[in-house]
Amino acid sequence: MSSRGLWLGAFFLFVPACARDGGPPARVEVGLEAPPYAARTLSGDSVSLALLRGKPVLLNVWATWCLPCKEEIPFLESLHGKHAAEGLQIVGVSVDARGDESKIEQFARDFRMTYPIWRDPDERVNSRFLAIGVPSTYLIDRNGILRWKHLGTLRATTSGFPAALEAVLRP
Repeated sequence: MSSRGLWLGAFFLFVPACARDGGPPARVEVGLEAPPYAARTLSGDSVSLALLRGKPVLLNVWATWCLPCKEEIPFLESLHGKHAAEGLQIVGVSVDARGDESKIEQFARDFRMTYPIWRDPDERVNSRFLAIGVPSTYLIDRNGILRWKHLGTLRATTSGFPAALEAVLRP
């Protein structure tokens, strides 16, 4: 057997084992249950998507160094103000490096971010949701089903977003 064949065999043995043992999910698709995900707040509290079950969640992955993230944060903040009373939970997951907490806190003040910020310096969120960069946004319904996802800057006019948001806000 060639070295390529050995490598491919090992790959196909390893990947399913990762999925079973808490590694990345096999599929992250609209219409399927969102992957389990937990992190910590800036103050160190444990948080998770499981704790938000029963509420619609807009999970936005960002970083202080990301220019498109800076562009979308005012829109996310406006969504938070407009839809919090309807139960929408906006969660900003910062993938900034470990030790950047003060930089993240200053960034949040500068951009007047009032929605919760979760910390993920190891970028586990990207492997859990199979994301390839920031910003990336995931809309999860009250039952934990992924209803919409987007890589890139989120805007009011982003294709499919207004209808998906309206659908998850319905009780």
